[in-house]
Amino acid sequence: MSSEFFFRDYRALDLEAMFQLDEACFAEEFRFDRASMREFAEEQNAIVRVAQNISGNIVGFVIVHVERVGSGWRAYVVTLDVAPECRQRGLARRLMREVEASAMAAGVGWIQLHVFTGNAGAIRFYERMGYERISTKKDFYGEPGLDAYVYGKELHAL
Repeated sequence: MSSEFFFRDYRALDLEAMFQLDEACFAEEFRFDRASMREFAEEQNAIVRVAQNISGNIVGFVIVHVERVGSGWRAYVVTLDVAPECRQRGLARRLMREVEASAMAAGVGWIQLHVFTGNAGAIRFYERMGYERISTKKDFYGEPGLDAYVYGKELHAL
């Protein structure tokens, strides 16, 4: 995989490609609009890693926000997108490991995320990554029945 993909930080010129990838990855009720995508990616405390293929196309990205919570810091995974044709190749795992390492370097000890209760593949992925289910948020995605599981993971050096 190392020769297939190149990983780097977000640049403002990435926005349109990221928006289009989000549309390819998620059903309408789970997608972000352009303005929200820009806001999330350009948030002051955002950690955004982008994966490009050898042709220079963006094939994956992850957006994480670092927030002050009480006396410490928490990271929150806003979204993780991987192009359908690039899945099952370790790309999502690598993106998550990179943002987890960046969050730890920023002093973060805990990371959380929400995942749609009907997304079995994502649930398996996050559980394999060491995330534990904490709770369920009813109607998290804005419509009845679109519930989310809340997952969390303590960050520590491997």
